[in-house]
Amino acid sequence: MDAQPHLSAASANKAPLGFREFVSLIAAIMALTALGIDSMLPALPAIGEALGVSEPNHRQYVITAFLLGFAFAQLAYGPLSDRFGRRPVLAIALVSYVLTSALAALSDSFTMMLVARVLMGAAAAGARVVAVALVRDCYAGRAMARVMSLTFIVFMAAPIIAPSLGQLVMFLGSWRLIFWAVAIVAALVALWFWLRMPETLEPGARLSLTPARVAGDYLLVLRDRCAVGYTLAIALISGGMFGFIGSIQQVMADTFHRADLLAVIFPCVAGTMAIGSFFNARLVMTIGMRRISHNALSGVILFAAIHLAITWTGHETLWTFTILQALMMGCMGLANANFSAMAMERMGEIAGTASSLQGFVTTLGGAVIGAAIGQAFDGTTVPLYTGFLLMGVLSFIVIAITERGRMFRSA
Repeated sequence: MDAQPHLSAASANKAPLGFREFVSLIAAIMALTALGIDSMLPALPAIGEALGVSEPNHRQYVITAFLLGFAFAQLAYGPLSDRFGRRPVLAIALVSYVLTSALAALSDSFTMMLVARVLMGAAAAGARVVAVALVRDCYAGRAMARVMSLTFIVFMAAPIIAPSLGQLVMFLGSWRLIFWAVAIVAALVALWFWLRMPETLEPGARLSLTPARVAGDYLLVLRDRCAVGYTLAIALISGGMFGFIGSIQQVMADTFHRADLLAVIFPCVAGTMAIGSFFNARLVMTIGMRRISHNALSGVILFAAIHLAITWTGHETLWTFTILQALMMGCMGLANANFSAMAMERMGEIAGTASSLQGFVTTLGGAVIGAAIGQAFDGTTVPLYTGFLLMGVLSFIVIAITERGRMFRSA
């Protein structure tokens, strides 16, 4: 499962924009995914009531449908961007995101809503895949990990702010206004991208789109030990995070009976991921991706075990929930950007295809695991933290196998 020679990492630094604008634009593009998920959380009960959903757990399908569309569409965007370039493929994806957000706003049945959400997720997939490919076109190794961490800091503003914005829009009018607001934001990001970001994939580096070539490139990714191992690790950890996102509205309403605090608690918890990413960006160039991320994953496992023990013994409070979940998310912020960078490190010549496969596996795996955790909600946080602990342990095992037991190195 070792990489082929032509996939060796480069030390490129070829960003076509100033560093700050490049990071900000990539973060804004990637934040559309979080905005399309997290701004919906306060509106789930209203959407369910308006569209005739009687089972509370079924309201989570609004999130799951988005993630399924997001997962499968990523397989197409990578090869397309490797063939036609980053700029046209991303532009089409952003325009599609605007249109499908409008379709969701106009939904008059739960079926139509789910179809719109699948299509919306499929459009968002292009933003994620091409954004990562853009970063890999311009940076590699620890430099890429630093850029991804800084991007993630800005990116995390979306889940921090989105529930509050969703709640504010709900005060001003119908839940449908949330989708219109998302469409407007996406249109502004699309305009910024089109006016400022040139093509980063040289014509001579573009690849053919034949089935044999695409299959061959996917096979190259699957033969790379780090690409496979760290992609699976991200998928497992993402499963716990998606379970949290899908369950948080019911946890606040049914477990703690404080649905009114969702727009406060969620940003506090999610914000620690941005803090983790900030420290990672400061430390990764000197300490190294593996040492930081492996220790951070150990922290996720530790805090999940403590949280599950507190829940099992009946001592769970809103304070313990918030503090321990925040600590877990902070550790995930330290780990995720490094996991992604290590999975992409030797994928320079097929960055779009590699980004597609990574996104497909992590999103689909995370969505399926997260849906299982979310549907197991029983009025307590036991299913959530059982899932977090199990996914953390499995992720650690996968990475130990990937690294052949050589964990916590400074590489």
